[in-house]
Order: sequence, then structure tokens, then C-alpha cells
Amino acid sequence: MLDLIVVGGGIVGFATAYQAARMGAKTLVFDRGDLGRATDAGAGVLSPQANHRDPDEWFKIAVEAVAHYDDLFRMLREDGETQTGYARCGELILALDDAEIAEFESAKRILEKRPRDRISSAMEMPREISVAEARKLFPLLGEAKRVLYAQNAARVDGKLVATAIERAAKLRGVEARAESVERVLREESRVLGVATASGEVRARGVIIAGGAWSRAFGQQLGFNIAVEPQRGQIFHVRYGDANTGNWPVVSGFRGTYMVPWPEGRIALGTTRETGSGFDPRVTVGGLQHVLGHATQVAPALANATLIESRVGLRPLSPDLLPILGAVPKVEGAFLVTGHGPTGLTLGPYTGLLAAQLALGRTPERDLAPFRPNRFK
Repeated sequence: MLDLIVVGGGIVGFATAYQAARMGAKTLVFDRGDLGRATDAGAGVLSPQANHRDPDEWFKIAVEAVAHYDDLFRMLREDGETQTGYARCGELILALDDAEIAEFESAKRILEKRPRDRISSAMEMPREISVAEARKLFPLLGEAKRVLYAQNAARVDGKLVATAIERAAKLRGVEARAESVERVLREESRVLGVATASGEVRARGVIIAGGAWSRAFGQQLGFNIAVEPQRGQIFHVRYGDANTGNWPVVSGFRGTYMVPWPEGRIALGTTRETGSGFDPRVTVGGLQHVLGHATQVAPALANATLIESRVGLRPLSPDLLPILGAVPKVEGAFLVTGHGPTGLTLGPYTGLLAAQLALGRTPERDLAPFRPNRFK
């Protein structure tokens, strides 16, 4: 019999399966390949020290999650995987005009109050620099009023790292099936496995890691899984043959950002469309919002070439924290979802925690803030 079935094959699902396999568990992943999966669209900014939107509890686990990437990369190297797109590049947080100064000052106050005991020597908090200094780091920068600089912020290519984890998981014996799970099998208060179109598969435990689609399993488990899809549109452009690989991430106060990659490629994001439903379309409004702000930050990008559009449906929880833990009153059922727009930051680490929990080990950190039944 299988030890674990993981439902969902994004970065969270395969990270969970990978860690379970490294612990010796016989594991199977089901993934139906939904269009709009958040993993396939994410830009991969690893910068909790510059995040002024999410609550302190998010910040605490995000710092741990970014530190976990070092362990993850070591594990992946052991399994022959080295292509992740990871780089320390820094991040600039901009106030573009006088109207954004108040938000800039508020962000500074929030960041200054973050729990300092969580900050390692490799993760300095942002400091204010001049616009001229910022322009040396990001040569396309137009006019701005104030700038914060997070020197040790990093980025990772979501597609590359997810593919690396998937391949390493399969090398470790994880089986993956491109099938839809029709229902979770239960016998009173105990999970037995899952049912698909091709039959039933039994396992000692089932982990729901279905991203924005996780909620569909709530009725079967007798429990409300409090996630909804939030659409995010991201656009990749090519800015000539500029040496952009060492440029910093650029963000601001309208939910948008720029993530430079080598060879002139820059990812421009993002929309945060709560209430979008399962509708992974590029829209005129989304394009206008993202590209309009990008060209305000960097006017020269008006001459860039649009090379790709990506749309991800993020699994958003009501309090912006992941949903991670055992399903109440259903032995052997577990959830790891609700990561919102920070799945690439948190996903590999929450996958580790979910695997530890499901295999009867004590998770390496307290999961109480993320318990599935915290919503009334």
C-alpha cells in the first residue's frame, strides 16, 4: 500500500512528495494539469524582508521558507538538478510621486517593526537610498521620489525550480499520474485513498495540495477549505540585448513589480484579481494595469518587445496565510494550500512541513497559525 497520495502537482504538491520520498515514503502524485496553475506563472521573488503587505505571521514563516531554499538546492544537487534560476539580485521599493510618499512612510514603519530575531546575517532589512543610487542599479529607472533597497533579496524561476523538484521526486521513486481525482475515499472518520476514472487507489494518507482548486474536496472531507482563486497576469518583455541578469527586482505600491532575468528578459507583474473565478485569461484591463505602470517606472520599456503572457490562479485564503495541517475529524487527511501570491516563496518549505506531519513526524515549526479550522 502507498504511504501517501498527494493531490496536485504544482510546486507545493511535488515539494511535498519529494520530501516524503526522501523520508522513505512510497508516494503518488495526481495532477490533472489545470490551465492557469499558479506555479506556471509566478515570477519567484524571494524577499520577505521587503514585504510590507502581509502580516507578521506570514513574515515569520517566509523568512524560514527562504532559508529552506539553501537546503532544497543542496538536496536537488544531490539528485543532479542544478537549473533553478536562483540569484541574489536585490530589490528596489519605489515611491514614484508625491501621492505615494504616505504609503512609502507606512511601509518603512511596518518593516521597521518586523520581528528582528527572525533576521539572519544574510537577510538585511531594507535601507533608504537615493534615486541616483537606484538608477545605477536599475538603469531604466525614470522619475521617482523615494527608494528603499533590500540588498539581499533574491529571485528564482518558478518553472525551472518546479521542474527540478518534480524530476528529483521521480528519481526518488515518486510516481506521477496525469489524472483527475474524482473523490477522496473515506470510511467514517478515516481516509482510505482516492478514486479516479481508472479506479481506486489506496493509501495511508492523502494530502490535498490542489492550489486554487483545493476547495472542491471540502464537501468530501466534510470540511470547508477556505481558498478562492485570485487571478494574476504577468507579461514578459525583451529589452534588446541589455545585460539585465544582475539588475534588481523593482516593486512599488500598486501591486506591480519587475523581475529582470538575463539576456534582456524582464517579467512584469501583476494583477491581484480577487473574485476572478477559474478564468485564466489575459485581459485588456490587466495588460493596461501592468504595462502602464511598468512604463511609468521605466519609460524606455515602451520600446520593449512583448514576448509572453502568463496567467496564474492563486489559492487565496481569507487571512493571507497558508492553510496547512490535518483535516479535523478525518484521520489521514491533510491540507497544504492557500499560499496566495507567495507560493514560490513558501511552497517548498510548507511542502516539507506537510510531509513531516503526514508521516507522523513532528514538524520542525509550530503549525498552529496555519491550522485549517481557524476560520469561522
